[in-house]
Amino acid sequence: MSRHLPPLNGLRAFEAAARHLSFTKAAGELNVTQAAISHQIRGLEERLGVQLFVRRNRALLLSEAGQAYLPALREAFDTIAAATERLQRRDEAGPLLVSTTASFATKWLVPRLATFQQLYPEIEVQISTGIGLVDFQRDTVDVAIRWGLGSWPNVLADRLFAEDMFPVCAPSMVRGKNALKKPADLARATLLHMTTQRDDWRLWLTAAGANDVDPSRGPVFDQAMTVLQAAMDGLGVAIGHGALVERDIKAGRLVAPFDVTLPVDAAYYLVAPPNALRRHKVKSFRDWLLAMANKAQS
Repeated sequence: MSRHLPPLNGLRAFEAAARHLSFTKAAGELNVTQAAISHQIRGLEERLGVQLFVRRNRALLLSEAGQAYLPALREAFDTIAAATERLQRRDEAGPLLVSTTASFATKWLVPRLATFQQLYPEIEVQISTGIGLVDFQRDTVDVAIRWGLGSWPNVLADRLFAEDMFPVCAPSMVRGKNALKKPADLARATLLHMTTQRDDWRLWLTAAGANDVDPSRGPVFDQAMTVLQAAMDGLGVAIGHGALVERDIKAGRLVAPFDVTLPVDAAYYLVAPPNALRRHKVKSFRDWLLAMANKAQS
């Protein structure tokens, strides 16, 4: 059944003015001009066909119609306010759903997540992995971490850290008579590729001056995590990005055989809806993540 309701702005203006018996105070509460309040109430009176206020030189009084209308209207606004507060409390009490790629979650986020849980034990974090963009109006996602240039529309995007790319391989490939010693030695090594970053090898080989190495040969994988695992297992040499290979290099599972690194324009970003930072759990996670990203670069 359809409802024939007056304009909400007019109802809000009337309820505030009736509560204060002042257009000026109602304007201050609703953050509009006194003229706007007067215009909205006049429009409401015309819509209803009744006079809601008795206007006198130095006083504003409710008419009989206004007195009859106000209690039901005030009750309706109180009900809406209470329902909104319950909804917000339930949202804050629920888990924080973070969407990111499987590689970033495994290689960077999850190993650091215990520190967030120590700081905010009341916030339950759930991680969902995927490579597609998030539709915050459709998906039940609070924040996302994505790789790109940060130019996504209608969202907040905080850059986490700058990135360099460089070859990585198993330690066994830099030992023995066939050890990789200079970029030109990659001509006799297997190059490992990721589907969405097929141009990485060409860009790095050009920067390294290894023009005799074919950048297109070698197996292709659909995720960075799989490419890096193949490199750790000695299948070949992969292009690593700093954030994803940092822990494996420190642990000795991977090595960087050459000194040439290439900065990349893209980066990892924390992405959220425009009003998300009003929520405690989202702001807490953002502040923690930015602090961890800054610490990782220092």
